[in-house]
Amino acid sequence: MPKMKFLKDLFDIRSVSGDEFKVSQFLLNTILQRKATWKVAPIIYSGEEFHDCILLKFGTPRTAVFAHMDTIGFMSRYENQLITVGGPELIDGATLVGEDSMGPITCKLKIYNGDLFHDFPRAIERGTYLSFEQNLKIDDDFIQGAYLDNRLGVYNAIELCEELEHGWVVFSTYEEHGGGSMPFLLDFIMKNSPIKQALISDITWVTEGVGHGGGVAISIRDKYIPRRKFLDKLITLAASSGIAYQLEVEDAGGSDGREIQFSNHAIDWCFVGAPEDNVHSPNELVAIHDLKCMLAMYKFLMAHL
Repeated sequence: MPKMKFLKDLFDIRSVSGDEFKVSQFLLNTILQRKATWKVAPIIYSGEEFHDCILLKFGTPRTAVFAHMDTIGFMSRYENQLITVGGPELIDGATLVGEDSMGPITCKLKIYNGDLFHDFPRAIERGTYLSFEQNLKIDDDFIQGAYLDNRLGVYNAIELCEELEHGWVVFSTYEEHGGGSMPFLLDFIMKNSPIKQALISDITWVTEGVGHGGGVAISIRDKYIPRRKFLDKLITLAASSGIAYQLEVEDAGGSDGREIQFSNHAIDWCFVGAPEDNVHSPNELVAIHDLKCMLAMYKFLMAHL
């Protein structure tokens, strides 16, 4: 089973795109507390130079793992208006939470003629972030709640650190709302300890071809297409691992992998992550089996790529 206290603490932190500071600080504190127990103590890069991103360098890296810390959400506009941050599921009556200078906020999302509003009894300060209210549920078979995308990808990256000897583990920002941190992160990596390949620790979709309980999904393509030579190498390794996996082929969606492919650097990449149902809603759903396969597959791939 996942490490419950860490997961629950992680899920309780609001971190809509552009407002990742609190979750970044939580992760940095966790890293500082745990690093003495890890097989290799990483070099830690963080602070204003990196905005809210965190980079961990283990040994002599060949591969980097990227996990984005941000989530989808909403922002207050004028009067009682809301606008989206990223692509949240628009559910009339969904409970939203946040805080401005006047105090905590709990309200409902209201949809009128396609426009978004809140029902909070006072005006919310302009530019205030709101998130789906968290209602995390974990049993023997499933984990359900808001922001499994990408809290579980972050959890996987932290767990990977326990045994990692060589590699970069990078926590990025802005992914849900157009990206933006990856260019300077890639430039820093390539100047300091360059790599030729990367894995995207993120959560994908349950579809007609990728289901709960089938193992971690290895994405042959989403909207973007990784280089086939690298995919063949990775899939061959996955097949030899004995860990359950499913191959994903989609024509939509994206991740931090997009920014790697569009960068000035020749870096191969692949999205490897557990599939979820009820995407970008308050009730995202991931099978515990698939999460366990994700954790195991990352440890295997990082040791063999």
